[in-house]
Amino acid sequence: MILGAMQNTEQEQQAQFFPFHVINEFMRDDYRLSVLQKVFTALKNISPAHSKPINQIIQRTVKVPGFRNSLQAPLFIKVKSCVSTFEHNPEFVAHTLAAWAELHPDLRQQVFDLLTGRGWELLPAEADRTRMPGFYADKWRKGETFEAINRAFDAAYPEGASISDDDVSLMVVWLSLCLPFSEETDSTEEPSAESQTDQS
Repeated sequence: MILGAMQNTEQEQQAQFFPFHVINEFMRDDYRLSVLQKVFTALKNISPAHSKPINQIIQRTVKVPGFRNSLQAPLFIKVKSCVSTFEHNPEFVAHTLAAWAELHPDLRQQVFDLLTGRGWELLPAEADRTRMPGFYADKWRKGETFEAINRAFDAAYPEGASISDDDVSLMVVWLSLCLPFSEETDSTEEPSAESQTDQS
């Protein structure tokens, strides 16, 4: 299924979205830096569809003292200098997360398989999510929590013990294009048969 075609449906046009940089409300400062560092370290290996706009946004918005071209700054300085852009620029967030997901193809497929197996409706794993307007405002799956998903991931992929819960959770957010704004409300409802099975 083509993402562009999906965007033209009446359902997509009526959906409400939060801009991509809203994800900062759910990210710890240290993890944000970790994601940026991973992406910038491997930027030369990222597809031009994402590496090019990342570099363009950095050149346009990031100023590093002592460097006429901010792209030439040492990695750690560049990462720290890009935090503000990540916090305020939705396009930068989208391409950074797409690049991060591209660097973790096995995790992307594993989380995709896990979520679809739990009844989530997702775009194809390889779809270009940067073309979407942002995160869906109200499509987080009822009864789900990051904790439950991470437990299910550990059970399904015991060989992935070295993968952090943060990475699994971020991949969940990126693949689903959902943030758990309604998670607290939903968790107070009666658990579904599916969620009861997961907890047993």
